[in-house]
Amino acid sequence: MGNKKILLRKIILRLIIVMFIIIAFIVIVIAVINIYMKSVTSSKILSECKDMDADCILVLGAGVAPSGKPTWMLEDRILTSEELYNVNASPKIIMSGDHGRVSYDEVNTMKDYAINDGIPSDDIFMDHAGFSTYDSMYRAKEIFGVKKIVIVSQKYHLTRALYIAKKL
Repeated sequence: MGNKKILLRKIILRLIIVMFIIIAFIVIVIAVINIYMKSVTSSKILSECKDMDADCILVLGAGVAPSGKPTWMLEDRILTSEELYNVNASPKIIMSGDHGRVSYDEVNTMKDYAINDGIPSDDIFMDHAGFSTYDSMYRAKEIFGVKKIVIVSQKYHLTRALYIAKKL
């Protein structure tokens, strides 16, 4: 009976060590990928885009509150796109987000917000199938024909968005 307990403890200890090694490996892989993506895209993150002559400003969706108003994060992105539009970074804006259900509509929420702030409706295009960053990037290139783009997101997300755009 005593040998079985010792054997069971050794097995459990080995399993714990193996699990720790696997978790550590996963964390290291994620960190390396993150560092690589940041190093590849850091030069593309600009603090000023005045007169950039881009084909469009792409605003990535970031949620609509149950009240129908943009979340603070989405509102920040919309306001940033308006600033970029007003300094001639591009003459057009693509609002890209989730509109997969009748009851949830990021895209029209973004457009209405920008129109209320004075952006002409004719300069705003809507991508109703921007369910993910990849979808938005792919559709900007393949559906809307964008070659030169200004992507609007928060800094933590911008690295991934730029990396995806570069790979497309």
